[in-house]
Amino acid sequence: MNWFQRMMIGRYGLDQLSKAMLILTFILLIISLITGLDIINALAVIVLALAYIRILSRDTNKRHQENMKFLQWLNPISIKVNRNLNRLKEHKTYRFYKCTECGQQLRVPKGKGKVKITCPKCKNSIIKRT
Repeated sequence: MNWFQRMMIGRYGLDQLSKAMLILTFILLIISLITGLDIINALAVIVLALAYIRILSRDTNKRHQENMKFLQWLNPISIKVNRNLNRLKEHKTYRFYKCTECGQQLRVPKGKGKVKITCPKCKNSIIKRT
């Protein structure tokens, strides 16, 4: 194990982009096994090779910039996915509406009958059944 630590000194290592590339490789290999297409298998090997090149690279500034660009692309997607997952978890106890004026998402407890909902952002009021 000591030789591996010495070898990795000064190298970039594993980051979010490298992890995503390794996951993509795994997914492509599964698709390749199911479909039997060699082109997908070759693509998986290429992605795996690029991931290892990134992990073993000594140009840490360039790898860091690549990871930051990836995270800037990924963060809006992950925010939407997390919001929808939370909404799915809360669908039994809450109803969700959008404000007609500003589009703000509003959460109201279920089973309260007709209620007046006031948007905290624009102060618009709507009456909805929960």
